[in-house]
Amino acid sequence: MNCKRKMLLLILGLSLFLLFDHYSRKNQEEELQLSDWFNPRKRPDVITTTSWLAPVVWEGTFSREALEKHYRKQNLTTGLAVFATGRLADQYLELFLHSANKYFLTGYRVIFYLMVDTLVRLPQIRWGPLRQFKVFIVTEDSWWANADLVRMKSLAKHIIWDIQGEVDFLFSMTVTQIFQNNVGVEVLGESVAQLHAWWYFKNRASFPYERRPKSAACIPFGQGDFYYDGAFVGGTPLEVLNLVEEYLNGIIHDLRLRLNSTYEKHLNKYFFLRKPAKLLSPEYNWDADFYPPPQVQYVKVAQQSKRRH
Repeated sequence: MNCKRKMLLLILGLSLFLLFDHYSRKNQEEELQLSDWFNPRKRPDVITTTSWLAPVVWEGTFSREALEKHYRKQNLTTGLAVFATGRLADQYLELFLHSANKYFLTGYRVIFYLMVDTLVRLPQIRWGPLRQFKVFIVTEDSWWANADLVRMKSLAKHIIWDIQGEVDFLFSMTVTQIFQNNVGVEVLGESVAQLHAWWYFKNRASFPYERRPKSAACIPFGQGDFYYDGAFVGGTPLEVLNLVEEYLNGIIHDLRLRLNSTYEKHLNKYFFLRKPAKLLSPEYNWDADFYPPPQVQYVKVAQQSKRRH
């Protein structure tokens, strides 16, 4: 009997090993390699790869066919969170939703998370069959003077309570952005940062990083990689939550020292310490106040409001 048990255990162990090996090999086969979809040589006129070998996504650098072939099998759901309050909601929310419904990840399941300060009348939109939306009311508190702080506190709360179990990827955008062309699966990644359209074309020494040494957002002179835009950021829900929590901790640290740095500067410190896995070119958030230079061949998203640089 002991011999039979040993034999059965041996057979069972071998079977489990073979099963594990089969799925391990299958996962390796299904894993999308960067070289499968990304060709940086197609755009020699711009930066296409970072010093830590992350891709910078420009029109012409990616194969949408290869990406679609991979992601169609994943059964993905992506969240898109937008904070729209007061006059900004009245002026921009309908344009944002119309354009996002038309251009953002068409053919894939998307949940739009609308964070508003009051029940708004949603625009009449013919939503696609894979589209749905949820409305979160942002309650008033003592921080309303800092809209970014309110936005990030609300986003963190809803990632924990509502969002993290519903989506595979999550993006946060400002309501003043308007999609102008397809923004597809090329933007998906574990941690995704948006290059600032204005500062991308400037010398790094002039970047408006936080320089005060006591601030949690400080990046010393001579350091830094790029200047990132806080208007468009994404990744897995966990990565977005990590970013938001680091920002909130940084704000608390600075307030104790009577410092007041911006959300965007804290965001830049976060990505300086934790390099993003993917960067989006200025095409994905071009400032509509400026005519695009030759490098920006295809504006995907336009920022409608005047920006302060």
